Amino acid sequence: MSYESNAILDKLPKHLKQYIKPQNYNDYSAIDQAVWRYVMRKNVDYLSKVAHRSYLDGLKKTGISIDHIPNMYGMNRILKEIGWAAVAVDGFIPPSAFMEFQAYNVLVIASDIRQLDHIEYTPAPDIIHEGAGHAPIIANPEYAEYLRRFGEIGCKAISNAKDFELYEAVRHLSIIKEASGTPQKEIDKAEKHIEELQQNMGEPSEIALIRNLHWWTVEYGLIGTVKNPKIYGAGLLSSIGESAWCMTDKVKKIPYSIEAAHTAFDITKPQPQLFVTPDFAFLSQVLEEFANTMALRKGGLSGLKKLIASKELGTIELSTGLQISGNFQRMIAHEGKPVFFQAAGPTALAYREKELVGHSIKRHATGFGSPIGKLKGINLAIEDMSPRDLKAYNIYEGERVSLEFEGGIKVTGHIITGTRNLKGEIILVTMKDCKVVHGEQVLFESHDELYNMAIGEHIVSAFNGPADLNSFDLVTHEISSTTIKQAKDTVRSKLEQLYAQVREFREGTNTTISRHKVFEEVKKEYPRDWLLSVELYELAKTNGDMVFSKEILAHLETVKLDNPKVGHLIDDGVSLVSKSFVV
Repeated sequence: MSYESNAILDKLPKHLKQYIKPQNYNDYSAIDQAVWRYVMRKNVDYLSKVAHRSYLDGLKKTGISIDHIPNMYGMNRILKEIGWAAVAVDGFIPPSAFMEFQAYNVLVIASDIRQLDHIEYTPAPDIIHEGAGHAPIIANPEYAEYLRRFGEIGCKAISNAKDFELYEAVRHLSIIKEASGTPQKEIDKAEKHIEELQQNMGEPSEIALIRNLHWWTVEYGLIGTVKNPKIYGAGLLSSIGESAWCMTDKVKKIPYSIEAAHTAFDITKPQPQLFVTPDFAFLSQVLEEFANTMALRKGGLSGLKKLIASKELGTIELSTGLQISGNFQRMIAHEGKPVFFQAAGPTALAYREKELVGHSIKRHATGFGSPIGKLKGINLAIEDMSPRDLKAYNIYEGERVSLEFEGGIKVTGHIITGTRNLKGEIILVTMKDCKVVHGEQVLFESHDELYNMAIGEHIVSAFNGPADLNSFDLVTHEISSTTIKQAKDTVRSKLEQLYAQVREFREGTNTTISRHKVFEEVKKEYPRDWLLSVELYELAKTNGDMVFSKEILAHLETVKLDNPKVGHLIDDGVSLVSKSFVV
């Protein structure tokens, strides 16, 4: 095992554990730690004024330090007190997997950290975004339940064939944009590819719509009133640039509603509008409203069509509770209702999310098809028939039967047995010498092979994934691209050593270093680096060394002239020196 487990993580299914990777805490450099410390000091200073009160409360409850990148093991020891856990992953993972982690009360944390050059914002998920953005807010029990419920519903959302292509493109862009030295031409090409995909997605899938809801709440949500909103979305909490930008009049504030599901977003740009929820309870209200539009709750012909279009493993549940999981390939409809469905390849049958004995993918290795609905001319559905009714219609063990369903599906065969659910309703009829036809078309014919006919008047639910997670081997994830670690040469390694010396001095583990020598070396060898000089200025001010602090400020003014883009970062860092930070 590459990570330290606990009671919550032990409950994760295997197909989610495949995404977990070790945090490798020792891989964080002193520069990484400095980036974390700067962002956290800046955030706590600013967000204490504009963030929802749960943010600062959550920092205390989750044990997230301002001065040190959180260790996943330490976080888990504290998170367990609120019923959650955290795992490290490599950047973006598929949306359905991300949401399924949430359903198990597990916070997914991309353990890499942004480069100093991208200190204000990165499109790639990183530990600042996940650890400092998501983790504090889940300490609020109402929001935590929203997040869990969102995951539970979201992982059932059906995708379409283009969703995964878009996910791969976004993941690729986030990786190369965060990687050091990526040519701008390559970034432009990746952004153009995403733009082209977004313009040609067709009708948005359920996963696309619920991903919009996730974006406008969990990532970029505001709470309160339109005139006086507070921040709670992790994307805003972790971006020192956007957290300030979003509070200006340049960003339109809209009352949160289900319309957010139909509002697309662009991950590469600041958001032009944001949604404001009056409270966390309203988030759950809108989520349930959206869930009522999903095939998960509507089922029917539209749900089956969504599964066929997705080309992914999915499940339909019939009115008897019988669940069929597989890759649905075709169906026959009559008067707006499905009267026959066909799953191709390995298929499993279940009842209440538990596989039926004898109906695994080994039994149905080549697929499963069945008529559904009522018999022609008979108002009483088979599932509602009493034993006397069944016998009257010859649906009885040992009998030769000919059943004609509404929609023109006809089944003939010799009944072997029936399988009943816990209510006593028949959910399967097993036959031999069976033939299933639709008009002149033969849908199934066999003499030796047994045929299982599903019983159900209609489809009550259709959703992504299998009913029983143990029915299929879902450990098939292959990462097409991995995050790119910044190459370390002698120059980079020396700079990291200088950062480490300053860090050790501040924390009292090595007070023998000469801060003046470090400063002279920074000026000479790393004239464009600004953050280490800000840290040296903090130490000089703390120790009352006015001459040294003025010398550092003069140097920082030179850095600002040479690189105006970091001017406000330097000014903010200097202004933070006189402030105390206690969480």
